[in-house]
Order: sequence, then C-alpha cells, then structure tokens
Amino acid sequence: MSDKVKQIIAASIAVKQQILADEQMLATINAAVDSIANAFRNGHKVLFCGNGGSAADAQHLAAEFSGRFYKDRKALPAEALHCNTSYLTAVANDYSYDAIYARIVEGTGNKGDVLVGLSTSGNSGNIVKAFEAARQLGVTTIGFTGASGGKMKELSDFLFNVPSTDTPRIQESHILIGHIICELVEANLFS
Repeated sequence: MSDKVKQIIAASIAVKQQILADEQMLATINAAVDSIANAFRNGHKVLFCGNGGSAADAQHLAAEFSGRFYKDRKALPAEALHCNTSYLTAVANDYSYDAIYARIVEGTGNKGDVLVGLSTSGNSGNIVKAFEAARQLGVTTIGFTGASGGKMKELSDFLFNVPSTDTPRIQESHILIGHIICELVEANLFS
C-alpha cells in the first residue's frame, strides 16, 4: 500500500517538475497575472467556470480573490458562475447544459473582464461555448486544461495545458498554477 502512495505522490511531483522546466508555461503565468491584475485595476471582474472537481477548483480560486489570499485587503470582484443553482438548473432545463456558462457570460460579461475556464480535457461543451461568448464580448479567456488543450486551446488567450492526461494530476497542477496566480495578483495590487 505505501508503495502505491509513493507512486501517486511521485507522479504528481513529476507533472509539476515538467511545469517548472517549461519556460513558456512560466511566461504564460506571468502574462496571465498581468492581465488579471490589470482587469481588477481597471474595475473589471474575473469569472470562473468548470464542471465537477474543476467547478470546485473554480469556486476555490474565485474565493481567493473575493475573500483574501495572504493579505487583509479589499475584496476583488471574482465569482464562480455555477453557484446560482436556480439559474443553473433553469438554463440547463430550458436550453441545455452546454448553454449554462455562455448565457451568463453574455448577460454579465463586459469587455475587459476575464473568464477562467477549467476543463481537464479542454473539450467541455459548456466551457467551450462560454469561451466563444467571451470572445464575442472582448472578454479575455484563460484556459486550464490537460496536455492537448482540447477545443479550448484555440479559444484561450492564455492556456495552461498541464502536461498530463491523468485527471487528478491535472487538477492538482491547476490548483497550483491558480494559487500562484492569486498570490502574484494580490502582491501586484496590494504591495
């Protein structure tokens, strides 16, 4: 049993080592930090979306901005789009599950906002449609995916395609990258 535990931990570390060695990924983290900090600085908001565990990560990261990360500072306008269950179930029922994020982006998104979508495959229909809606509005898109980037690859202004096809390892790296971004945005705005 302990050998299996060590294998899982080693696999997680190996993915993170690949990210650490990827200069393009590190540059993209810095560029995303600048984009998000500028959005907040200019009175815009950051929206998050995902499904399942990725929805939990989206909600977690939104809370890091709207609550606090390290600093006791003013709240930043960030939210996860799946938290209004009445809206979510109504749109899923009346239109389709694929429309849930696109409709709320169309209704609340503005040029200069940022939309962060998390999908380990990069092919989640509801996130792809949300990114398409964001593009129409001039909303910056940040995709968190697995190795291929899926359909989100072409729709992401900034793409974090974690070098793995193993969902738990991808999600562990998503939260790592998300936390780095939250920490650096907070430091940028509240130094």
